[in-house]
Amino acid sequence: MTKADLIEEVSRLAELTRKDSEVIVETIFDSVVRALRSGDKIEIRGFGSFRTRQRKPRVGRNPKTGDRVEVPPKKIPFFKPSKELKDMVNQGEARQAAAAETGAAELAAGSAHPSES
Repeated sequence: MTKADLIEEVSRLAELTRKDSEVIVETIFDSVVRALRSGDKIEIRGFGSFRTRQRKPRVGRNPKTGDRVEVPPKKIPFFKPSKELKDMVNQGEARQAAAAETGAAELAAGSAHPSES
């Protein structure tokens, strides 16, 4: 899903104009970025949390020349999904697997509709 898809979905579900939906989505993203820049942690219950992690300075290599390059320390945004989100994602996979197994069992048993053969 792209940002444009998300805006379209908000517009459709909330029955708002595309412009209003775009303002809402942009405001949420801007708020998350501002909070992470200031070192805050964002927690959305049932979805997950956003925070930053500090990467230490290190010595890297330029892939073209092989020269050593000093990589400075930096903050990296990090997302940790909630247990509820993990369960919802895995529940969807379990349903798809069960449906696939049921469909395969029906085909093996010969119970497919004659129009499908």
